[in-house]
Amino acid sequence: MTTLHDQLSAEEGRRKKAYPDPLTGGDPWTIGVGHTGPEVHKGLTWTDAQIDAALAADIEKACKGVFAALPWVREMTEERQAVVIGMAFQMGIAGLLTFKNTLAKMQRGDYYMAAHGMRASKWYTQTPGRAERMAKQMETSIWHLPAGF
Repeated sequence: MTTLHDQLSAEEGRRKKAYPDPLTGGDPWTIGVGHTGPEVHKGLTWTDAQIDAALAADIEKACKGVFAALPWVREMTEERQAVVIGMAFQMGIAGLLTFKNTLAKMQRGDYYMAAHGMRASKWYTQTPGRAERMAKQMETSIWHLPAGF
């Protein structure tokens, strides 16, 4: 059975050494499974235990933020909740909340048009593979992971 943890691990990858943001070539530096923060810097290395702990804390933070800002997400299927939480994980709650029309479509249960809104975003052009998988998952309520995972 696929979980949010599995999906985030597949999309973000798992790295023990900090790496620069692909869009900026620098800040924010990332480590583990998509973890960023003031403690992450060039040259930082983590153990598997540190990666697992940070991922658990980051998932909890993303879930709390989504459910606080958008309590109606709790009524969605697990697969669709994972899309919303995954978006918040990737771009932060503030970034997610800029998707006003798309979120309104999700809240109404118009998942086809919500997916269309996701595809029409700057986020989609920046991370097209991931965003397309997420849009398909929103439409179908079926997990969509990268090939080979």
